[in-house]
Amino acid sequence: MNSPAIPASQSLMIIVTVSLCTILLRVGPMLLFPGDKKTPKVFVYLSQVLPIAVIGMLIVYCFKDVQVFSYPYGIPEIAAGLLTALLFVWKKNTLLSIVAGTAVYMYLIQAVFI
Repeated sequence: MNSPAIPASQSLMIIVTVSLCTILLRVGPMLLFPGDKKTPKVFVYLSQVLPIAVIGMLIVYCFKDVQVFSYPYGIPEIAAGLLTALLFVWKKNTLLSIVAGTAVYMYLIQAVFI
């Protein structure tokens, strides 16, 4: 089934909206807290704990539907997750870890555990 084409004007509006949101998110903190103004403690605290909380939530989301009592017993998910974690600890490269973990997971579910 073919989906209808998006008009060029709508595509342009989407690009402009996304660009403005990105710019606002990047410039907003500098406008709210210029160099001479002290950042509130709550923002400092959130900047320290939120990245870890988001990663924890992503891990839970990735493993929430794993069936460990039926074939393939969660082996592809666990193997890819372990590889991702080990690569990150070893190389400290987020992109390498995610790409390698995704590639191993896709290989396992499409070629090994079919």
